Amino acid sequence: MADNALLTVNSLKKYYKSKGKDSYVKAVDDVSFSICRGETLGLVGESGCGKSTLGRAILKLSDVTAGQILFDNTDITGMKEKDFRPIRQRMQLIFQNPYSSLNPRMSVFDSVIAPLNIFKIGTKEERIERTKAILKYIGLDEYQFNKYPHEFSGGQRQRIVIARAIITDPDFIVCDEPVSALDVSVRAQVLNLMMDIQRDKGVAYLFISHDLSVVKHISTRIAVMYLGKIVELCDKDELYTRPLHPYTQALLSSIPIPDAENQPERIILQGDLPSPLNPPKGCRFHTRCRFAKECCKKDSPHFEEIFPGHFVSCHFAKEIYLNG
Repeated sequence: MADNALLTVNSLKKYYKSKGKDSYVKAVDDVSFSICRGETLGLVGESGCGKSTLGRAILKLSDVTAGQILFDNTDITGMKEKDFRPIRQRMQLIFQNPYSSLNPRMSVFDSVIAPLNIFKIGTKEERIERTKAILKYIGLDEYQFNKYPHEFSGGQRQRIVIARAIITDPDFIVCDEPVSALDVSVRAQVLNLMMDIQRDKGVAYLFISHDLSVVKHISTRIAVMYLGKIVELCDKDELYTRPLHPYTQALLSSIPIPDAENQPERIILQGDLPSPLNPPKGCRFHTRCRFAKECCKKDSPHFEEIFPGHFVSCHFAKEIYLNG
């Protein structure tokens, strides 16, 4: 992991006890990675693979089952809320649905100023001026400050949610599918706003999404998650030009390109995503993998650095690369 990391996650696990059964849903199972200051780590995978659970566990919105979370070289894993409170304002969350994440009974101004009031940042006058400045920064006019969420478009509401997330000057933000609920025409505008914020404020993002095109646009590095585990992690350009895990290859083959004649052959995954309540033994992807052999059914592959900065969890990653 990077020596200058802002956030480091070591062997993180998040299990949920299954109702009426003596078993657990392994939503996040032995995940490790790091994020540096000012970096965006994209996190992709199918619905139900544990992406959002991982993001919420990092922010201590739910207790972890095992593992360690280091934020700015401080172990926050088992930290009590009163001790964690000064750190919490440095770690924020952008929700997927901007309408449900805003209180319909609160004006935009009251929603955005709320974190400053909660953390008692500055004087009353300083909070008001800071809120006005942030709302103008994300593109609202002053006459809109006292309007309510239903009076804004989806793109405007997401800008307001972003304003609320950055009002405390955080160092790290978990972005949980922040543009998936928006029209395609406004996604680029919101993504560009987030990139401007990162440039101006140096904030780091964990950007969770199922849209590989969006992730490529905003990310520095990309992690691919499957059934609670990260199966590939590397620089974004490396991932798109030299994917080594069969699951990553299948995901990338599904991206449409403008040149229909040069569209790569689509890799169709057979079967459904297995249940995290009873994941396959050995490699969790072997039930859907076209390269699976007998050892894949028995032994879980290690998460290894195949090339500098390129980590893969696959018994045959080198062989797949050499054979094209």
